[in-house]
Amino acid sequence: MIGIIGGSGLDNPDILKDSKEREVSTSYGKPSSPIKTGKIKGVDVAILARHGREHTIPPTHVNNKANVAALKELGCKAIIATTAVGSLRKDIKRGDLVILDQFIDFTRRRDVSFHEEFEPHNPSHAAMAEPFSKELRAALIKACEELKLPHHKTGTVITIEGSRFSTKAESKMFRSWGADVINMSIAPECILANEAGMPYAAVAMSTDYDCLFDDVEPVTWEDVFKVFKQNVDKVTSLLARAAPKIRMKA
Repeated sequence: MIGIIGGSGLDNPDILKDSKEREVSTSYGKPSSPIKTGKIKGVDVAILARHGREHTIPPTHVNNKANVAALKELGCKAIIATTAVGSLRKDIKRGDLVILDQFIDFTRRRDVSFHEEFEPHNPSHAAMAEPFSKELRAALIKACEELKLPHHKTGTVITIEGSRFSTKAESKMFRSWGADVINMSIAPECILANEAGMPYAAVAMSTDYDCLFDDVEPVTWEDVFKVFKQNVDKVTSLLARAAPKIRMKA
């Protein structure tokens, strides 16, 4: 089974076959939403809405530990995340997809480890040099190519605390650090998935240009929502095409 976090449009009954709603509770609390299970192109999937079904949970308050733990308890062997991002490069245009390969974690208030203490003389520090699964990324890239979707095969995301957007000074700093796109969700989620031993990949949709460029209006939530809604079919078709490829690898 593949876990999908994000979920916009993927719980459409035309896409998700034999769907069931699952209420899950974990030792870390309840996940952000009930989990909808079913099949996409014959592949078992479990879909979780990161911010709740009505987008009521701010990024800082998403219970990422419960979300990852719930998917693992349901038997998910891998996680694919979907996310909206701001572009810090002019060549990553609105509506483009980015198959992320690196992150910079600039959050300050997130709980990013399942460990509250270590076993004596046995500290557990998760390796994070390559945080996104190469196998899952390859499946997503192949699906983008087959569907002829505008995409970028690599990208570094910087995850900020939110819920506010960046200042111009911050946006320029993040770009100087090597970030290609920016969002408020991916890094903590990716860290926890890795710590839980679950391969993780993320497909990011560029919806805006943050506030980096003087000749482009600074980002607003209305802009993000509008562009994502206009392009959500790209993400759903991508995951539907990628799911059978992922099944063989996850």
